[in-house]
Amino acid sequence: MKKAHQIIASHLPSASLASVLKGNRLFAGALVTGALLLTGCQSTSLDQSNAMTAKQTPVAAKTALATALQKQRRQSFSYHSNLEISNEQQFSDIDTKIDAKAPVASGYIDEYCEDTHDQAYAALITQVEAQNKDILAADYDAQRTVLKDTYLECTDAYEAWVESKYDSEITAPAFYQQLFDNYDDRSTAQDIKKAKLLDAYVLKPLFINAQGVYQPMAGKATMLASVQYQARNHQSSMNQPIYLDLKNGNIYLWADNFAMLNSELLDDKLGIKWRNKWLKLAIDDGTLPKGFGSELIKSHFAALDATFDAAPVSQFDYVAPNTLASLSPKLPAHQLPAMLASNQVIRRVQSAESYEQFYQVYMRIIYERLSQRYPELVKESAAYEAGDTNAKKFTSKALVQQMLAMIKNDIDSGSETVDETMAEAKEETKEGTILAKAETQQLYGFDKRGQLKWQHLRSELPSETSSNNMVMDILQQYSAISTKDMAFPNLPNEVQVPNASNSIDVREYGSELMQYYRDGNGTAMGKMMFSVMPMAKEKFGAID
Repeated sequence: MKKAHQIIASHLPSASLASVLKGNRLFAGALVTGALLLTGCQSTSLDQSNAMTAKQTPVAAKTALATALQKQRRQSFSYHSNLEISNEQQFSDIDTKIDAKAPVASGYIDEYCEDTHDQAYAALITQVEAQNKDILAADYDAQRTVLKDTYLECTDAYEAWVESKYDSEITAPAFYQQLFDNYDDRSTAQDIKKAKLLDAYVLKPLFINAQGVYQPMAGKATMLASVQYQARNHQSSMNQPIYLDLKNGNIYLWADNFAMLNSELLDDKLGIKWRNKWLKLAIDDGTLPKGFGSELIKSHFAALDATFDAAPVSQFDYVAPNTLASLSPKLPAHQLPAMLASNQVIRRVQSAESYEQFYQVYMRIIYERLSQRYPELVKESAAYEAGDTNAKKFTSKALVQQMLAMIKNDIDSGSETVDETMAEAKEETKEGTILAKAETQQLYGFDKRGQLKWQHLRSELPSETSSNNMVMDILQQYSAISTKDMAFPNLPNEVQVPNASNSIDVREYGSELMQYYRDGNGTAMGKMMFSVMPMAKEKFGAID
């Protein structure tokens, strides 16, 4: 899940973090989400005398990109993001004539020989029946013999392969040895069929976009997220307006998408009270130390700068814009035009191992800075206690303490210190290490004035049924804020900005709802949910 977190973080917008979160890292990563919202504008310009005329070397690319990303942090901008997921790699490059990628007959290695034989024999029967002949006719003796011999060769090879695990002197024929050694990475015909159906009926008709403005000096950010599904006989769309009050630490969500679900499952008295309303979620309930948000942002920037500085120069290079169309897998057709119009493109490529390495360093720096500045937020116990969910501990301070404890536990489970990891990264830079397998690619496009106009992230999503992963492409374009454009074109003018009269405080509403249940009211689903919540039990006692 870390990859999902990194993708979101890097396009809200922000410099990216890491690829694959494991276990409770996703929850721990939420600690820095607020800071990631404040990373500033990508639409800043490169130093004209520096980046646009310098020799296009990896060193120059890294230096120019670092300058642009650091200048971004207090700029305002308007953005539009488009996300596309493709699984074409799972079926478009499969050639049954190429042994290395040919699909296998069975999903289970011990059934491969039998299933392969059965499928080949069934194909022969179909051929014979089409000719109105008998499968046992002499005309087909040779083909039946080939099928039998192939089956026996396969079973002998499989037995030899199994025994070779215990006796190194025993080996299977080279073809079968390679086949069985890499069997888990092979797709079956059924896998390929499922991949094609997923592509045709889910991925191709799906469109995911987001747009909004980011104004750090005004303490404001907006996002209008949208998901559309457009098939021949079915079209649907859902939008979710989001407003971030960064100065006061509040997140506002437009209530429409939650009102019906809440009314059906929990609040049978809700009615239309949430109509044309925002839901207010206070990030800080007053229990966090003064200045914590500011320090979190500073720590975030310090960690970004440190990890970026330590990144091997070999990860960066300049790319001719006209070569973007030839990248493999191909970039989405509707994303490519904006990218091809660039005057200059800088690329950064990272392996999964590099992502993981620098994520560890990033989180360690965050933890060390916050724990030194606010020792009261560091729990006495390094391990996160899963049972700490009662009402007294359900505060902003308690949640931050729990997240810091999880980060500390994650750091302690690693074998490298910050200094060791940084040293290794520096050594890679000296040796000019070239990453053999690119898991993640970031592209940055600049116009003739050196203005950063877009950022593209290509990342792989692991697949459980194919050796080829799905590919996620996110293109985020930047432009100046226009006063003529409404942040939320689908909302009335009077509710474009949340305030006390057009919003519902979720904390206050939650307390009122639980009291409503304590008085014996509510839905059957709600009674069941609240009866098992430790927080509700402690605050209101048992709910009948």
